Amino acid sequence: MRNLNMAGNMRKAVLLAAACLVLGMPGQALPAQEQAPLTYDYDELTVGNTTAFDGHFFTDMWGNATSDIDVRTLIHGYDLIRWDHVNNLFSIDPSVVSGVAVTENKEGDHTYTLTIYDDLYYNDGTKITAKDYAFSMLLGIAPQMAGIGANTKDAQYIAGSRSYVNGETSCLAGVRLLGDYTLSITLDHSYLPFFYEQSLLECIPYPISVIAPGCVVKDDGNGVYIANEDEEIREPLFTSELLAKTVLDPQSGYLLHPSVTCGPYVLTSFDGSTATFEINRYFKGNADGRRPSISKLVYTTSDNDTMIDELAGGSYGLLNKCVNMDALAAGVKLVTDSQNQFAMSSYARTGLSYISFCCEKDTVGSEAVRRAIAHCLDKDQLVEDYVGRFGLRVDGYYGIGQWMYQVLNKTMPYPLENPAEGDTGSEAKYEADLKAWEALSLDEVQVYDLDTDAATDLLISDGWVLDREGGEFDPEEDDVRCKRIGDELVALDLTLLYPDGNRISESLDENFREHLKKAGIALTIEAMPLDDLLDIYYRRNGQKRSCDMIYLATNFDIDFDPSLTFRAEPGQDGEEIMIDVNNVTGIADQQLYDLAVAMRRTEPGNLLEYCQKWVAFEKRFAQVMPMIPVYSNVYFDFYPTVLRNYRITEHVSWGEAIVEAYLSDPADEAGENMTEED
Repeated sequence: MRNLNMAGNMRKAVLLAAACLVLGMPGQALPAQEQAPLTYDYDELTVGNTTAFDGHFFTDMWGNATSDIDVRTLIHGYDLIRWDHVNNLFSIDPSVVSGVAVTENKEGDHTYTLTIYDDLYYNDGTKITAKDYAFSMLLGIAPQMAGIGANTKDAQYIAGSRSYVNGETSCLAGVRLLGDYTLSITLDHSYLPFFYEQSLLECIPYPISVIAPGCVVKDDGNGVYIANEDEEIREPLFTSELLAKTVLDPQSGYLLHPSVTCGPYVLTSFDGSTATFEINRYFKGNADGRRPSISKLVYTTSDNDTMIDELAGGSYGLLNKCVNMDALAAGVKLVTDSQNQFAMSSYARTGLSYISFCCEKDTVGSEAVRRAIAHCLDKDQLVEDYVGRFGLRVDGYYGIGQWMYQVLNKTMPYPLENPAEGDTGSEAKYEADLKAWEALSLDEVQVYDLDTDAATDLLISDGWVLDREGGEFDPEEDDVRCKRIGDELVALDLTLLYPDGNRISESLDENFREHLKKAGIALTIEAMPLDDLLDIYYRRNGQKRSCDMIYLATNFDIDFDPSLTFRAEPGQDGEEIMIDVNNVTGIADQQLYDLAVAMRRTEPGNLLEYCQKWVAFEKRFAQVMPMIPVYSNVYFDFYPTVLRNYRITEHVSWGEAIVEAYLSDPADEAGENMTEED
């Protein structure tokens, strides 16, 4: 993946230009105005984010709300791998792993043998060993976790995982304990090649003494497994009943109250809207050897209406991932008028906002219906109303911060190595690759502009021609189109849910609901608390969804792999469709899934082939429309200049960036750090 290195300074310049283009503003700060200086407590930093907490601070197996991710980044650490932002690739974390060896057997399995340092500790002083990593891998796929409602990992890339999960074997053959500080992980050849191969080694240690007391990890030569520490106890202690208490208990469960952790900070309190943290004195440092210096963090839910004024008054020391256009305009003005008292960082989002369909429903299970609905959204006006010049319309499953989009959009140079001078072979390859890159575009991806006539035609062609009584639909008299599906008369009387507190409802009403009405579709728009909404979105505990659409947003992982998100497989009888629990849209489209698999199965480093497959995937996505993409945007972080060395653009999240940041008096030089850009 070294070819992903686009030269750091070039990439920063490109993304700054993109951010300024979205903003309609120059890259230089405006002349500063006089403002009275503020004083801060340099031992404490208050961070605000408008996204509510879901309260799942253990893993992503109960959801992946942005604020929860930030908390997990702060309190969990020592991952085996890291994202190297300098070279733009995944690599072994040198602060965790002291040595690694990679071998390949005749079947094509890749085995990584890893030795971890012996100076890693949890925050209670307990030493971390290879068994902690093995426990994490076992826990992530354990049927006992699925038994308490966890969305366990599909780790089919680990050799032997399917047999272990299905109960065919009692141990996980692909993970071996080779010593107190050495383990091996074998990647199954059937899952290879994988474009982001080293990302498959991702693993954070978790304390078995807290999550599964009385249990230990063993390896008798055939792979790791969880056993009773006391061998005289016959019945296995590692059960769903045990995990229900140690993980889910509202007062002490590890999901909400992870007390023994190993990240740079320790969670000290959480009341539903505010979390507090203190430095973990046992944390040895990140991959660059940096340890946090800010003694206490307060992370709280902020309000778009007041947060910039509160920042100006000193209540906040950092506002993260700001997107609301009124708040952004106020924040930019504060920075430019503040005479070097405030700064901002901008960075392109790797995700998007969208309207997700519940494709398992008869109402929106048809491709024609979903495409018709997409034609009823005035996307351009909604984006203008909601995010203004701070966001860009998108028509596919991508974010403007993803490298694939930036290369094809020509805001990032083609990842080509210059040919050796005089080498006709390398020159010919360079020219051929250049032509292939230039041929790539998203121009053939279906775009759904507002067109209620086209929507009506799609609905009629799909059989939605009846009224609520089963008679012929009359657009002058009837409100909703209906269709007989089996023995039921199904009406296009739809419900869309969105997170409570989100201001999108008014824009959806004007730019979506009214146009749907013209096509014969009724829409009810309902707000719901985020945690309840995510329960429905992820179909937790196997619940059936009563809504038809959900408005949400997501940020993609760096190792972009949508195959799990859109997986659907035939059932055992060859007829029933089994929708993967990770498939939040519920769509069952084999071609879309196959294209996603083809994309992930690109040889590491072959960026051209990956992008070619990505374009093919985007085309199919736009055709079957499992969700309506709405916009992607540039994030802004605002903070006083007393927050030094806060380099969010060089990290995945503020939780990573804050480890290297510190609080001190601002520099005397006017304009220093006035604007930090990607």
